[in-house]
Amino acid sequence: MANKTNWVIVECISQYITKYVVECPADFPEYALDTVTINQAKEFSQHYVGETILSYQVIDQEDALYQCDADNEHYAKCDVEQKLDLFFTRENEIGDKSNH
Repeated sequence: MANKTNWVIVECISQYITKYVVECPADFPEYALDTVTINQAKEFSQHYVGETILSYQVIDQEDALYQCDADNEHYAKCDVEQKLDLFFTRENEIGDKSNH
């Protein structure tokens, strides 16, 4: 008999360190902050620093599929199995569990 499983939705923030190099008047280096804030600076470099988990919640498959349709509306007309294949991580897809 198979072990009982649950679906768990985990919310995260992906974080990057992004650098910009902005030319500004010598007396007003803080103008660079405005340039970045209004999205007019060219990206100089970017480094991915990982994900921070914000929350998790055990949900049933029906609620997970509802959330899937809300978050991925272009796929709402796909059948359940397609959604499970595209967006859900099944237990058998997870690598070596001896690390857990």
